[in-house]
Amino acid sequence: MAFGPFKIETIMATNKILYVCQEISPYLPENELSKLSLEMARQMQERGAEVRTFMPRYGCINERRNQLHEVIRLSGMNLIINDNDHQLIIKVASIPAARIQIYFIDNDDYFSRRAVLRNENGEMFEDNDDRAIFFARGMLETVKKLRWSPTIVHCHGWFSAIVPMYLKRVFYDDPLFRDVKIVLSLTGDKFDGELGKELKQKLEGEGIMDSRMSILEEPSYENLYRFVIDYADGIIATSADADPTLLEYARSNGKKILEYADGDAKDIFDNYKRFYDEL
Repeated sequence: MAFGPFKIETIMATNKILYVCQEISPYLPENELSKLSLEMARQMQERGAEVRTFMPRYGCINERRNQLHEVIRLSGMNLIINDNDHQLIIKVASIPAARIQIYFIDNDDYFSRRAVLRNENGEMFEDNDDRAIFFARGMLETVKKLRWSPTIVHCHGWFSAIVPMYLKRVFYDDPLFRDVKIVLSLTGDKFDGELGKELKQKLEGEGIMDSRMSILEEPSYENLYRFVIDYADGIIATSADADPTLLEYARSNGKKILEYADGDAKDIFDNYKRFYDEL
């Protein structure tokens, strides 16, 4: 029996995107960073991606109004940060208008205070390094409990910049994360000064070892990102105020970059999807 010619169609696998966000609207006031966190998750889900989204449960978030509830099966683990035990509490809430679910990383020691990352005088909290470490590790431990294997981890906001270090140096041989692609946002949300003088030693204590760690002896915003860009597979400039020095550093190191673009939301997020697909 003879068969006529047939067409072979290539079906691209659906991306499973893990968004690790410093802040998300409507849980925190609207700004460029928080609005984009929500829109990325919503727009990529509408384009067929499977999405999970995490942020810290800052003390200013009203749990009753936003209908947060604890996920008992995911909570209860103790993480040792800076030689102290801290309980990991996982909460979840939905944004019906966007049809997405948000996971919150919580701990009374780090996230019960009303302010987010700075005190009433606008100064960075001295323990922001410990808070960022707890958030990164707690989030990845939770994803492991969910038994969910992302294809892309997109870190949005400097508070999430510790995550690529864990993925490449601590969880590198975990089957859930072995083939993951890392995307970094370069935003306009920078910090002045340094993220804790002992950040390098604390990360080494977490098992993060790298010959380039000396740059973190002075953990400024620029040094933090110079270090973590080397772990990234792609960089997205999400703001017109993204640091041009860091963008040039990423270019000079051969990183795939999506330049900042303003305009029609459909075009912007079509470009995001294309960028993810091509990694």
